[in-house]
Amino acid sequence: MRDVIVIGCGGGGPVIAKELAQRGLDVLVLEAGARHANPEEAWTHFDNDQNNVIDGEFRFGPEDRDRSAWLREAPQNSFVYQVAGVGGTTLHFYGNCPRAFPGTFDGYSEADAAAYDVAHRFPFTYESFEPYYRWVEATLPVMTNAMGTKEEVFFRGCENVGLPVNPNKDIRFDSFRPQENCILQPEGTAGRTRDSALLMYPQAQGCTFCGYCFQGCYEPRRAPRNLKAKRSTDNSYVPMMLTADLWAAGGKAVTLETDAYVTRIVSETTAAGDVSARAVTWRNTKTGTVYTEEAQVIVMAGGCTEDPRLWKNSQLPDPNQWVGRGMTDHAFDWLTGVFPSYTGHSKGPNSAARADFPGRGAMEQVGLTPALQTLAMHISDSGMRGLYDAGRGVTGTWDGKSGRPVGRELKEVMDNIDRLMNILILTDDDVESVNRAELSILPPDEHGPIPRVVMNKRTRSARTLANREWLANKAGEILRAAGATKVIRIDMAPLILHIQSSMRMGGDPASSVLDESCEARWVKRLFIADNAALPNALGGANPTLSTQALATRTAEKILQTYFGGSPWVEAETPISSIDDRVTQAVLSRGIT
Repeated sequence: MRDVIVIGCGGGGPVIAKELAQRGLDVLVLEAGARHANPEEAWTHFDNDQNNVIDGEFRFGPEDRDRSAWLREAPQNSFVYQVAGVGGTTLHFYGNCPRAFPGTFDGYSEADAAAYDVAHRFPFTYESFEPYYRWVEATLPVMTNAMGTKEEVFFRGCENVGLPVNPNKDIRFDSFRPQENCILQPEGTAGRTRDSALLMYPQAQGCTFCGYCFQGCYEPRRAPRNLKAKRSTDNSYVPMMLTADLWAAGGKAVTLETDAYVTRIVSETTAAGDVSARAVTWRNTKTGTVYTEEAQVIVMAGGCTEDPRLWKNSQLPDPNQWVGRGMTDHAFDWLTGVFPSYTGHSKGPNSAARADFPGRGAMEQVGLTPALQTLAMHISDSGMRGLYDAGRGVTGTWDGKSGRPVGRELKEVMDNIDRLMNILILTDDDVESVNRAELSILPPDEHGPIPRVVMNKRTRSARTLANREWLANKAGEILRAAGATKVIRIDMAPLILHIQSSMRMGGDPASSVLDESCEARWVKRLFIADNAALPNALGGANPTLSTQALATRTAEKILQTYFGGSPWVEAETPISSIDDRVTQAVLSRGIT
C-alpha cells in the first residue's frame, strides 16, 4: 500500500507530491498523458505543431497523435483549453504568478469588502495564507518580469490614465506593475543577441526573449531541465519530486506513471459509517491494461473538468449537489490596439505587465506569435466585426462594433505584428452553481462517461458582466493613452482556460465540496490539489500561484492529519528549484 496516490501531474499534483515525498512519504503520481522527456528534440516553435487541439503536442489526448483527442462536450460557443501530459496546462501558461486579491479571503473588512463575491470567500484569512505564497514564490522561484518595449508602451498608457505603480505583491488598490512571474531573468548572452549559437547554456541563462511562451519552454538550449527559463511544473516541481531522496534527508523519490488514465476511486464505508477513499483504478492508455492500487490518502489533481467527471464516475456521494458546480473562468475579453510605431509585441515573455482593479478584476498585456494572434482575435461571441448588428454598441473606448476582424481589416491589423498590443480582461467572477462540469449524455469513451462543460457567458451574474464592461472600457482607454490609432474589442466567447472552483473549498457546507483543509466533506482521506479546490475567482488574479500555495498548505494538513507530521512552512527555509543541489540531483539522474 502506498502512503499517497496523486491523480494528475499538472499545476498542483507535482507540488503536493514533492512536498510529501521530501518528508519521507511513499508517493505515486498517475498522469493520463505523456512525459515530454526531451523537448529540445520533440517540440518546435511552430504554433500548429504545439497548439493544434486535434493533433498538436499540447492537446488533451493520448501520446499517440494518430489517435483522437479525448472528447469533452461544450454546448455553448466556447473553447476548453487544457493540456494532458506531465506539466499539464502549465506547459503553455505565461508564468504569471500574482497573488489573489486580499478581498477574496475571510476576515477582510476594508472599505471595498462588499465589492467582492462575499458568499464564497476563502475559509481563512489572507494573512494566514501569505506564508504559503512566500514558500512557493521561493521554490519556483517567482521574480519580477524582465522588461521590454511592449511593457514600456503598456506602462505609458497606464500612467497617462492616472494609475499609480504598485510596488508590492499584495493587491489593495487600483494600480499597474510588472508581472510577478516564474520565468528566470536573462543572464549572460540571453536577451542580448539574436545569434542562435550564442543562446546556448551556459553562455545564455534564463529567458532568451524568444517570444514563444505558449509553445512550452526548452530555452536556453542544453540547460538542465530545472534551469529552463519558464517554471512550468515539468521544469520546476517535477525534477524536484523525482529527486527528493537525493537532496532531502529522509526524502523519497516520487514514482511517476504516465499514460495512466484514472477511471475510478474505490471507496469503503468505515465502522463509524463514514465513506473513505481506499484505492485507485487506472487504465494504461497504450496497452489497455487496468491496474488498481491502494493508498492511505488519495489526492485528486486532474483539473476542473476531470475531477468532477472522476468523482461522478466513481459514484462518490454528492449530497449538496455542488460537485462540478461553481466553475469560474474570469469571463475573459480581448482588446487589440494597433500602433503607428514598434511595440515589440512578439518579443520576450508573452505577458509581462498587468493592471489590477480590486473588486472588479484585472488586465494583462499579452504578446503573441502570428497564428495565435489571429486565433485570439476570432474567439468571439459577436461574429464578424461591423458586418451585422450582433456586436456590442459603439459607445465604448474601442472602434465601432465589437467582434472578430475579417477581410481587409484583418490583413491591415496583421500587416506588422510588432505594431500591436493586446490586453486580456480577467474579471472577478461571481461563483454560480449554473456554471459546471457534469456528465454528458453522449456515448462514453474507453474511460467512462465523458464530461460536459456548461459555461455560457451570457448567463453570468450582473456583477460579473458589469465588471467585464468596466474593464473593457478601461483597457480601451489605456490603449488609446498609450498611442493606439485603432482599438478592436473581440467580445471573447468563453475561453475555458483559467478554470477554477468546480470542487471548491469553503466555510459553508451547503455550497462547497471541500473543507478548509481541502479534504472532501463526504469522503475521508480524499483531497483535491488543483484549481478546482479554489473557492472563488481570486479577484481576477491568474490562478496557478494560488493553486500551488494551496497545494502546499494541503500537503502540510495531510502530513499532520494522517502521518503524524508537523507544520513546516513557517519553520523551514524552502529550497529553490534552481538551487545547485537540485541541479546536481537532476544531472545525476539524467532527468531531461
